[in-house]
Amino acid sequence: MKFVKKNNLNKNYDKVGWLFTLPSILIIGSFVFYPMIQAFITSLQSGMGNNLRFVGIANYARLFTDNIFQKSVFNTLIYLAIQVPIMILLALFISVLLNDDKLKGKAFFRTAIFLPCVTSLVAYSVIFKSLFSNDGLMNKILLNLHLLNSPIEWITSPFWAKITIIIAITWRWTGYNMIFYLAGLQNIDPSIYEAAKIDGATSVKQFFSITVPLLKPIILFTTVMSTTGTLQLFDEVMNITKGGPGNATTTISQYIYNLSFKYTPNFGYAAAVSYTIVIMIIVLSLIQFKVAGDDK
Repeated sequence: MKFVKKNNLNKNYDKVGWLFTLPSILIIGSFVFYPMIQAFITSLQSGMGNNLRFVGIANYARLFTDNIFQKSVFNTLIYLAIQVPIMILLALFISVLLNDDKLKGKAFFRTAIFLPCVTSLVAYSVIFKSLFSNDGLMNKILLNLHLLNSPIEWITSPFWAKITIIIAITWRWTGYNMIFYLAGLQNIDPSIYEAAKIDGATSVKQFFSITVPLLKPIILFTTVMSTTGTLQLFDEVMNITKGGPGNATTTISQYIYNLSFKYTPNFGYAAAVSYTIVIMIIVLSLIQFKVAGDDK
């Protein structure tokens, strides 16, 4: 009798649990999974509006002969390979410094470094474009310090335009990752470091033998999130360089925008390009989990 009552009680709990999760399931299904399925269906079509026609994998086959797409993939991977490691290491280094109990004004420094994350993407991009223009503040400082003989073409040079984008996104997102590392550091028992000091471990040894291993799950999380964000990079490139000069800074997301709204609209091909981002995110995330040794 007691078993029957307990079983019925569990069933009631299950019903109540599903009732609470139902709104989230409906919202996620409507605004995440349905658009993903619809985008995949669209990627198998060509044209727009009522003129859409089924073309199968023709849009995906076109990717292998599209020079602009290949250029956008190359640019995006360049940003990923350079900016993400720099940002992760810089955020980790800053978080260790700001976790020091002897440091005065920690609250100010933490706020100042995190503040770029809450600024408007468009606003800060426009400011960076002004700072790095030929007659901008950056060139003036370097010229006044006699480090340059002539201004650097930060926006109009293919090489320096990429550097400008990398500097911009590093400035904005380093503080975001720093917050995660600070939270992780504050959960590490100080007695572990005290024991290491007694054993004669230097600060560098403590960092690589204690801090990094204990922060491994957070480092993996921030790396995956940063990779995902960089593969979807759009605002900075759109507002600072507009993808120029000559598609030298164009990213995959910007190319999707151009295919949909700037060039003759081709939503089917744009959807196919967008699915390349999905595939790249899945592949790179799996690689990162494998490298980190997280098989769970």
